[in-house]
Amino acid sequence: MATQAEADAMRRAIALAARALGSTSPNPVVGCVLLDARGRTAGEGWHRRAGGPHAEVAALRDAADAGHDVRGGTAVVTLEPCNHTGRTGPCAQALLAAGVARVVYAVADPNPTATGGAATLAAAGVDTEGGLLADEAAAGNAAWLTSVLRDRPFVLWKYAATLDGRSAAADGTSRWITSAASRADVHRLRAEADAVVVGSGTLRADDPHLAVRGLDGVTQPLRVVVDTHATIKPGARVLDDAAPTLIAVGEDADTRHLPGTDTVRLPYGEQGLDVHALLAELHGRGVRSVLLEGGPSLAGSFVAAGAVDRIVGYLAPALLGAGPTALGDAGITTVAQTLRLAVTDVARLGPDLRITATPTASAPEEN
Repeated sequence: MATQAEADAMRRAIALAARALGSTSPNPVVGCVLLDARGRTAGEGWHRRAGGPHAEVAALRDAADAGHDVRGGTAVVTLEPCNHTGRTGPCAQALLAAGVARVVYAVADPNPTATGGAATLAAAGVDTEGGLLADEAAAGNAAWLTSVLRDRPFVLWKYAATLDGRSAAADGTSRWITSAASRADVHRLRAEADAVVVGSGTLRADDPHLAVRGLDGVTQPLRVVVDTHATIKPGARVLDDAAPTLIAVGEDADTRHLPGTDTVRLPYGEQGLDVHALLAELHGRGVRSVLLEGGPSLAGSFVAAGAVDRIVGYLAPALLGAGPTALGDAGITTVAQTLRLAVTDVARLGPDLRITATPTASAPEEN
């Protein structure tokens, strides 16, 4: 049974892991807090980026640098310590070598190449316990867990709208529906994602840049434009060198006006390019989290494909009465088909409301 000190340490470890969102793919985000034999914090660390030290090793180094002894102590980790050698050594062995007597972890590692750390530790006489604050830790690692369990990236759809659901006015203008506080929060979402995806309609209407601004030290996400007929112009802002860019086009698109641009040809689905083919392409490129920024037609395609895992809506206290809605055709034609959502968070950002929700029952994905 976990102690209060271990629960507090796990909450700290979850917060540490979140510091690396957007920087560790294709690896998970992981945090670790080491307690000495008397239950006092001796060291802490988190996995900062793929190829770098894992959280347990970073915490052990932190404890050593501070002169703290962890022999007979406890390692509190958000993910089961790994049991394999990749670009770094197995964390289970590192904890054994350090003399840790107990390991408490939140989520069991579902990756077949890395799992088994808890069994290795237990076989060596280390007291192990899993499941502490598992839901909270899993929520923070949703992108990586989705990639392992569903073999595709985690998709967060973000939109901004008025209270009557309009994402732009009747004349197409949309800057700015929401406040500066909401727009700054979107840059946080971009910084936490591996890729930001928009459609050609948004590209033509807004000429978005899609790179992260206002935050230091972030890994810029891959900018992805779903442009079925390759209508993008060479001077589009998304083609600058602020971040990498991928243009997804149809199999028959003419891309001769885009020399040197990274493009991928995808098959057609029921509503434009095949969403699952796009996600498979991104997954193969190491993308584990996608921020879908629109517009409404592309969002509708993702919802219809059952490929939206979380929704963040920024609602401005304003009315337009006409204009495009935030969500286009999602294949829902009757109330019986309504995609119900579970609201997980509501927050005020300046004058706006930010609502976070997850589908309670997704449409079945294509095989």
